[in-house]
Amino acid sequence: MGKGDGGRRPMLRYVSTRLVSIVLSLVVASAMIFLIMNVIPGDVAQMILGADASPEALAALRQSMGLDQNVAVRYFQWLAGVLQGDFGQSLGTPGFSVAYLLTDRLGNSLALAALATAFVVPVALVGGTYCGLNPGSPVDRIVSFFSMIWISLPEFASAVFLIMIFSKALGLLPSMSGLDLQMSLASQWKAFILPALTLSLITMGYVLRMVRAGVIEVANSEYVRIARLSGVSRGTVLRKYIIRNALAPSIAIIAMNTGWMIGGLVVVETIFAFPGLGTLLLQAVVQRDVPLIQAAALCSVAAYMLLNFVADVLTILLTPQLRLD
Repeated sequence: MGKGDGGRRPMLRYVSTRLVSIVLSLVVASAMIFLIMNVIPGDVAQMILGADASPEALAALRQSMGLDQNVAVRYFQWLAGVLQGDFGQSLGTPGFSVAYLLTDRLGNSLALAALATAFVVPVALVGGTYCGLNPGSPVDRIVSFFSMIWISLPEFASAVFLIMIFSKALGLLPSMSGLDLQMSLASQWKAFILPALTLSLITMGYVLRMVRAGVIEVANSEYVRIARLSGVSRGTVLRKYIIRNALAPSIAIIAMNTGWMIGGLVVVETIFAFPGLGTLLLQAVVQRDVPLIQAAALCSVAAYMLLNFVADVLTILLTPQLRLD
């Protein structure tokens, strides 16, 4: 067995264990989501047929939808459908499957989250690294001041501020981000800019301050001082010792915020009228579209778990001590 095999086996074991854990966690999360939706007040059959529906009609609809069955039976039937990609039919949008409604909205949210993350990561990493290497400098003080403002501002305030500047004052970007389903997302890139900038401002402050704190801590560590005293060049110390070790804690923050961008953007998407997963979930809650709520919530949970898994793997790859452990 080669040396590389001994190093790969623990990593493969870790990845396989985490994937199994994710699957089990999703099953538990799906059961909790299904149970919660079945204990909240209200009658789905009554909502569909209206207040004037006869008891016979309500009973017939409940039977056709399987609502007269045991909760456990209905859960396993729903779970079996989910495993086959069938989330059921939407109650709020008759004639459309939940999977069809989710596909476009989830794609929009993924594109928005990717754009915002692509802007946040390089700016926050470069800015945080520079400020961490030069603590107390004028640039560090200015960046720290504005990053605290970005963290403190609520989402709607950042959105309104950007709309006033780029849409009303300069007229460069549309204030509303409604998308034409007949056109490609790439051809409608302007509709993504203001929502992505809003998300970037919210997230950037956290990531930048985390990177700054990590760089300061690592730069003052004993092994970095030893490397410098041993004659290791400044560039090598910065690249191999400081940046790699300082980035590890920031990866988890980036992953969590990206997961939030995918499924938790109700406020931002509502302000910009952006057709994403957040506004779809809000619409489903208002209409009490139970199958759509369950599917959207499960997608959000899956996104969080998968992004955290990727973040953990990247952290291990960046940190030699974790690879050895």
